[in-house]
Amino acid sequence: MRLAIVEDDAMLRENLRLLLAGERGIEVVGAFGSAEDALQELHSCRPDLCLVDLGLPMLSGVEFIAKVKEEMPWVEIMAHTIYEDRETVFSAIQAGASGYLLKGSSPREIIESLHSLHSGGAPMSPKIARKVISQFQDNKIDEHYLLSEREKEILRGVEQGLAYKQIADKLSISPHTVHSHIKKIYEKLHVQNRQEALTKAKRSGVI
Repeated sequence: MRLAIVEDDAMLRENLRLLLAGERGIEVVGAFGSAEDALQELHSCRPDLCLVDLGLPMLSGVEFIAKVKEEMPWVEIMAHTIYEDRETVFSAIQAGASGYLLKGSSPREIIESLHSLHSGGAPMSPKIARKVISQFQDNKIDEHYLLSEREKEILRGVEQGLAYKQIADKLSISPHTVHSHIKKIYEKLHVQNRQEALTKAKRSGVI
């Protein structure tokens, strides 16, 4: 498999690169310190799989995952993070991650999880798998857990009556990015317009 690593901690990034590059069947085609750097190079290095930290500077790991799946849908994504709260877990999965591994996992667990993901599995740390299962058993995966923090910020801007450009200026992103987030919010909330989105978001406690 061709693997790209996206991790802002330089020491951890290098340790992961050395570990995984020495594993038979894995070719590390890139190791990046930010989502922005990775996005510039992914089309040329063409990974099969990305190991992605969620706590990235500027563009978040969840936003990076969504962007990669939009531009390169064949790339499999493994989230590699310290975050185990339900909101982050489901935001990453909703964005397109098919695996979720907590930092602190052993080298063997990381390697086996990557091979599993590449083979069509959906490997998760046991604590994460338990959260996912419990949510489905409860049959109430609320919209609250499926919206990222950035999406909630944008929805609050919509609630305030701001135009896309005003929201973009406020969050230091482009109007196109705002539009993309709005489209994703509608999909997640299963609504067709702003008013439906606001009504459902308020009713479910998202905003």
